[in-house]
Amino acid sequence: MPNATYPHALARALTQSNSPYVIDVRRQPAFEASDGMIPESEWRDPEHLAEWITTLDAQRSIVLYCVHGMEVSQNCAALLEAVGFDATYLVGGYAAWVAGAHPTKPKP
Repeated sequence: MPNATYPHALARALTQSNSPYVIDVRRQPAFEASDGMIPESEWRDPEHLAEWITTLDAQRSIVLYCVHGMEVSQNCAALLEAVGFDATYLVGGYAAWVAGAHPTKPKP
């Protein structure tokens, strides 16, 4: 199992100059059904990880989140860790972020 990041820790990290790269890996239907996303995050289709992994900065830590912080984000984080990235998944996913009253932004 990959390492985990909790919502309060991510909220704090996003205020730092060396903030992690946050990747929304909710499956496309879940992403499209949602109104928002975590500030500073970018949606990437988890089904195409092999295509976008080459665009990532290996020197920057990465936090991935899905709807509930389970299968999708954990699998993506594990794959990134396996090839040398400092990658974690967000415990509880976007649902926990929203439940914790953390800020969101509209989807692009």
